[in-house]
Amino acid sequence: MSTPGRGPAGSTGIRLHAPAPGWSLDADVVVVGSGVAGLTAALRCAAAGRRTVVVTKARLDDGSTRWAQGGIAAALGDGDTPEQHLDDTLVAGAGLCDEEAVRLLVTEGPDAVRRLIDTGAVFDTSAETGEIELTREGGHHRRRIAHAGGDATGAEISRALVEAVHAAGIETVENALVLDLLQDAQGRTAGVTLHVMGEGQHDGVGAVHAPAVILATGGMGQVFSATTNPSVSTGDGVALALRAGAEVSDLEFVQFHPTVLFLGPDAEGQQPLVSEAVRGEGAYLVDADGVRFMVGQHELAELAPRDIVAKGIMRRMQEQGAQHMYLDARHFGAEMWEQRFPTILAACRSHGIDPVTEPIPVAPAAHYASGGVRTDLHGRTTVPGLYACGEVACTGVHGANRLASNSLLEGLVFAERIAEDITAQEYGGGGPGVPVPSTGPLQPAEARHEIQRIMTEGAGVLRSAASLAAAAEALEGLYATALTALETHGKTAVPGVDTWEATNLLCVARVLVAAAQRRAETRGCHWREDHPDRDDARWRRHLVVRLSATEKRALVVVPTDSADFPSVHPLSTPSLEQ
Repeated sequence: MSTPGRGPAGSTGIRLHAPAPGWSLDADVVVVGSGVAGLTAALRCAAAGRRTVVVTKARLDDGSTRWAQGGIAAALGDGDTPEQHLDDTLVAGAGLCDEEAVRLLVTEGPDAVRRLIDTGAVFDTSAETGEIELTREGGHHRRRIAHAGGDATGAEISRALVEAVHAAGIETVENALVLDLLQDAQGRTAGVTLHVMGEGQHDGVGAVHAPAVILATGGMGQVFSATTNPSVSTGDGVALALRAGAEVSDLEFVQFHPTVLFLGPDAEGQQPLVSEAVRGEGAYLVDADGVRFMVGQHELAELAPRDIVAKGIMRRMQEQGAQHMYLDARHFGAEMWEQRFPTILAACRSHGIDPVTEPIPVAPAAHYASGGVRTDLHGRTTVPGLYACGEVACTGVHGANRLASNSLLEGLVFAERIAEDITAQEYGGGGPGVPVPSTGPLQPAEARHEIQRIMTEGAGVLRSAASLAAAAEALEGLYATALTALETHGKTAVPGVDTWEATNLLCVARVLVAAAQRRAETRGCHWREDHPDRDDARWRRHLVVRLSATEKRALVVVPTDSADFPSVHPLSTPSLEQ
């Protein structure tokens, strides 16, 4: 039974202020997102005969996948094995990977890549052998990264999947921002509400009714001022899941890519990435004096796991009072740059830097969320009928720090597992869901830049109790101001894409900071200056977070008993209220 004034069982009762849906579609499955995870899941569900609708925030090929430069990791080469891939992943995850999830990833991964090739993706091959060319990236002890177009792997994968979706006749709704989950009286998934931006077959707020919803919305990099993520990466999937009563985990582990093209101290928004594959082919990091400062810090030097390289760069910047370091690949020569890394070469030259003749200025920037909506090995969340895969999910694969190029593989493997789970079940038609009043305040559009400033200053690469406390206080101030205006004067920001995105960013920012405050250690890509050491005795465990269904504004943050994830039992979240 639903609780009066709170909506479906298990739900928080919080929804974004939005007009009532003016149109609707019916489906068996709605996939939210059009990256490698979303489109793979859609193709597999449709192939099994399920009526599938893909909803995406921009165009089908505009998500994070197309920006992936380096490639996709899998044990495809001679002498490489899933066991070796597993070992490298566990080391990078700094003690917090779910070993069962990683083993599943590395054993099912090679065949998943082969199925991707069968779908139409074309990877670079050797002119001599015809075999897929493999390169190395940070944290990998073998060459196991398959790439396409030199450094345009994501774009090629996106192209192949989009063409396959069109060929399969799967219905798509583009330029659509998902708003909230529809749930029935028992709290089971019944579809989503969404807002279509611009004119077309659908316009304005509508609904897709479906008994299964797959979140594949990507990351939340826009919560920081500088990121490699596209502008659409505003944490919409994580925020939706939290409002629906789902649990999230490991959100404090935000990976900052070590080598992002430095465009100046005031640069904001999406920044050009300089792929780890450049270091994999022999580029090295130097300071302004040409000193290779990563040598001696780790056995793999510049190819250490990303958290170690990012920390090495930040330490050197602090020591020298510098704003950036340099990536030196002049020894590649013009031909190698043009053939192996044409995208990066063009990006650098467009900003007045020629890597053929000069080192590239680089600094860390927000890149990937290792945490997200907590799932089991079939992508199921704690809300029945709601699934998550790709960057929006926390499967346990990445632990405290994602191993380079495991993200595309994770999207592939877990999307296929979700499709298998959905198609093995008998669902009834999607109902209309239980109407829930909008009780949460919307943030004004201008809050987006303030949130980014707060997070960059207080919860970036370097964190401390003081910086996190300041961030938490500032974020709470934004929330409290909007809540007071709503409860006292009945006013909130005007519903629209900018205010919905700002509200979602504030939601995920508050969770990230709350978890980062609680984790009093340095582990993986969570770096506490006031707790510089890893503390396995106290902190080799996960933090599970959800929105309280009984107390406004409250976040329930509960550590697990061990490094193992607790089982995903739908609608079991009240047991965490301790």
